[in-house]
Amino acid sequence: MKRRNLTTLALLCCLVATLIARVAARAADASEKFTYVIVHGATAGGWEWKRTAQFLNGDGHTTYRVTLTGLGERLHLANPEINLETHINDVVNLILFEDLHDVVLTGHSYGGMVITGVMDRVPDRIRHVIFLDAAVPDDGMSLYDLFGGPRPGATVADGMMQVPWVKPGTPPPHNVAQSVKCFSQPVSYQNPRAKLLPVTYVAFVPKDKSAEERAATDKSWQRAVARGWTIRTFPGGHVAQQEDPRGVATLMQQAVADRNKPVSTNPDAASDR
Repeated sequence: MKRRNLTTLALLCCLVATLIARVAARAADASEKFTYVIVHGATAGGWEWKRTAQFLNGDGHTTYRVTLTGLGERLHLANPEINLETHINDVVNLILFEDLHDVVLTGHSYGGMVITGVMDRVPDRIRHVIFLDAAVPDDGMSLYDLFGGPRPGATVADGMMQVPWVKPGTPPPHNVAQSVKCFSQPVSYQNPRAKLLPVTYVAFVPKDKSAEERAATDKSWQRAVARGWTIRTFPGGHVAQQEDPRGVATLMQQAVADRNKPVSTNPDAASDR
């Protein structure tokens, strides 16, 4: 009798475990899946986001890794006439021609300039926006306005900016030269519907710097606060997506639930621009 009771108990335990597993699987299947459009930073390409996208896709989401004209595998199109508007068109046309809706639009670094223009153009196609360690411009600002010109160590020749860490003969994927018109052309951010979109600003904070230090000097962070955007931090350097792609993918999923905060209408409360 005792053995029969133990057998029955074991069967019940197995049945309960099976039911719990099925409920968990159904919950996972029922969780909402998102469509991410990821815009890389200056001189990079969609290749830089490959591993992060793999984690997003593995979690059941759909991911589009944009490579902007003249960069990455589109290097053969590089020329000094490419500008910020070219790259905004790259992303807008991807969204339109793939007929994407409820997009989670994500931009890294220079990509913040690009997605600002995309927000202005097609806000009705966007569900949420994530600025990942990205530039946050005001209307009429260029990247050079934000940072005061070319980055230290970069060389500019024949209308193209080359970063110093890419040496001749470096096998791909690697960063490439980019037209300076991408950095000198101002962006439009005037559409009232764009300004109502929920946005998350994420600062990648390395170990040797505190979030408080970063917040005190980061004009993009300060603009995000002034607009009521959600502020998040993530441990890592400027290319944290390559250091911890799983962590960045998880953060991107969590950020979709963020909502903007009410902002003061007092102009004295706005950040220094």
